[in-house]
Amino acid sequence: MTNFSDTICAPATSVGTGAVSIIRISGPGTLEVLDKLVVFRSGTAAGSRGYRVKYGSVPGLDEVLVMLFRAPHSYTGEDAAEISFHASPYIAAQLLERLAGAGCRLAEPGEFTRRAFLNGKMDLAQAEAVADVIAASSEAQHRVAMNQLRGGYSAKLRSIRSQLLELASLLELELDFSEEDVEFADRSRLRGLLDSATARCRRLADSFRLGNAIRNGFPVAIVGAPNSGKSTLLNALLRDDRAIVSDIPGTTRDTVEETCVIGGVLFRFIDTAGIREASDEVERLGIERSFRAMGQAQIVFGVVDLSASPAILEAETRRILGRMDAGSQKLVLLANKCDKSGFNKNVNVINEIVSSSDYKDIDAIVLEISAKKGFGLEKLRSVLPELADPGASGGDTLVTNARHAAALRDAAAALAAVSDGMDQGLPSDLLAEDLRTAITHLGTITGQISTDEVLGEIFSKFCIGK
Repeated sequence: MTNFSDTICAPATSVGTGAVSIIRISGPGTLEVLDKLVVFRSGTAAGSRGYRVKYGSVPGLDEVLVMLFRAPHSYTGEDAAEISFHASPYIAAQLLERLAGAGCRLAEPGEFTRRAFLNGKMDLAQAEAVADVIAASSEAQHRVAMNQLRGGYSAKLRSIRSQLLELASLLELELDFSEEDVEFADRSRLRGLLDSATARCRRLADSFRLGNAIRNGFPVAIVGAPNSGKSTLLNALLRDDRAIVSDIPGTTRDTVEETCVIGGVLFRFIDTAGIREASDEVERLGIERSFRAMGQAQIVFGVVDLSASPAILEAETRRILGRMDAGSQKLVLLANKCDKSGFNKNVNVINEIVSSSDYKDIDAIVLEISAKKGFGLEKLRSVLPELADPGASGGDTLVTNARHAAALRDAAAALAAVSDGMDQGLPSDLLAEDLRTAITHLGTITGQISTDEVLGEIFSKFCIGK
């Protein structure tokens, strides 16, 4: 079993990838360990105040800079230090070996952040956000993760939870006066707070769809008939020959996925098999996957061949529109190969179909492009972030963690049970029980209610040194 009173150490940077590497130390023996390891130019680590940088040397190994932090004013809330040294794998290995000999043990994955949580430096939601900040590869990911790390998300949860705790305490107080038939919790106020808390929990849970897309990439399905230019479009957007392009219809038999950051937003492009009457079993399976990918995407690129006959173009356009979910998806109909056809009536055919009453509920735009020649692609890249619209919720908090979304849904369900119980005239003890259940679910997000098993699962996914 992990002993969190040990003094721990771990690399905080990748060794050999830059000029300087860092090893972190935390725990009650940090300062003593440093004085065993480093000969400082002046004074000692134990005799220094926190927030100081001391120059010294590790005999026979390297010159180092040591940043000192005194408890509780450190990342972990313990005495801590960071040793900066030349980024040599040999030096790093020797330093870790000497630190072990001086009384440190190698930290487990996420142990620094776990100690920060256990010492009250951050709650569990903020601790989980640390990993998201590190993993962020786009501006939108970074912005959402930083909001959570700074406590904006946790503040909303605490606000909901504190209201529910007050109501639960009043309901439970009524139990002590059950014979007097006294109601301390005003039922009209209780109903209003319940409705408000339920709506807030559901709104946060519903934001997971957008938050998860920002975290893992907005899924964009590229669909259309064979040889309409889907794979050429994917390659053009990625600026790489990722998908095989051929004049032979049905070249793409399976989905091909790649991610790309455009306008500060991460997108997950899914090139699919051409949609037509399948010629064999393998192609049929590929087309089924195309429809499945289309159904799961938040944005759909419907690629149609502008040089085809109006009848074929209308059929392909309607096929794509007929598969759209008007309530949750956005469609970009891409009139491809405009370099071949030039200006013709086919663009008007597409626009008339899209604007017809049959498809008035579908959120769609039409763009003329040439995936092969690059025409219209910059326009497409410019509208993509607007379609994803990671800022659609303004300053609102987004849930990016599936565990949190599940807990919020469970909390909302428990609060709905309280509301139903009030309608049925259930006694205070049963109402209080459901209310406490909702409070428990919210507490699991911030770590006010947690188990070692849950904590172990969360922090095991962190890198060593964080």
